Amino acid sequence: MVTSERSAILLVALLCMCFHVTHACDGNGVRFGYSGRTGPEHWGSLSPNFTLCSKGTYQSPIDIVRDGAVHDPGMEPLERDYTSTNASMVDNVFNIALRYNDTVGTVKVDGKKYKLKQLHWHSPSEHTINGQRFAVELHMVHSTDDGDITVVSILYRYGKPDPFLRQIKDKLAELSAEGCKAEKGDPLPVGVVNMRELMQGAHKYFRYVGSLTAPPCTENVIWNVLGEIKEMTKEQAAVLMAPLKGSYRHNYRPLQSLNGRTVQLYDKSRNVQNIL
Repeated sequence: MVTSERSAILLVALLCMCFHVTHACDGNGVRFGYSGRTGPEHWGSLSPNFTLCSKGTYQSPIDIVRDGAVHDPGMEPLERDYTSTNASMVDNVFNIALRYNDTVGTVKVDGKKYKLKQLHWHSPSEHTINGQRFAVELHMVHSTDDGDITVVSILYRYGKPDPFLRQIKDKLAELSAEGCKAEKGDPLPVGVVNMRELMQGAHKYFRYVGSLTAPPCTENVIWNVLGEIKEMTKEQAAVLMAPLKGSYRHNYRPLQSLNGRTVQLYDKSRNVQNIL
């Protein structure tokens, strides 16, 4: 695929800039949702752009079976280099996202650097581990200039407050209070966001090749699902989903077949033991 085509697809996939007031849609205005006639089981037939959602073989999310993951001593630590920077919050109809410019930082995967473009949340989690679904899942979406995508996924259970969300709680409340007064997709300036909390917890992670979990379900996305489960309170999760309407508050795609794919495991403790 030529670079211009990849860039166009990436723009639609990462930012989804076209929105109806109450429905998520693709660049041609095709609506999709999480229930009923526009739900995940129908995505593939809603638009020619969504064909991979039903016919793709490397789709996400998946159930990660710990004992089935292959420990690869050749895998490198998940090297993330983020800096505190200004961000904007966006109600994308189907999720709440923080958008960044190119200066926020990168993640290195197989020696290649990907720039962090945006992060967003799903409730409950889309990925499961040994069949267990978690309260919330955070997707940190990175890309290269030529259109390659990698996602760092962080799973959350209910528990103690999440420090990262504490920084943006007032803006989440403001976004929710705006309701129908605000145009969906309009950015709300958040100010400087400290990324330190999101750089922790990568001593163990699972990697596999999958897809975006919302239309157009673009494949060849490298997933890095952290093995450490973080925590947030039920109140934080509720505030996070409050700006979304109806079924979009439960914005998770059902599990997809593994179709023979290998899930790799990086485990720092095992690597250290092998060295010793």
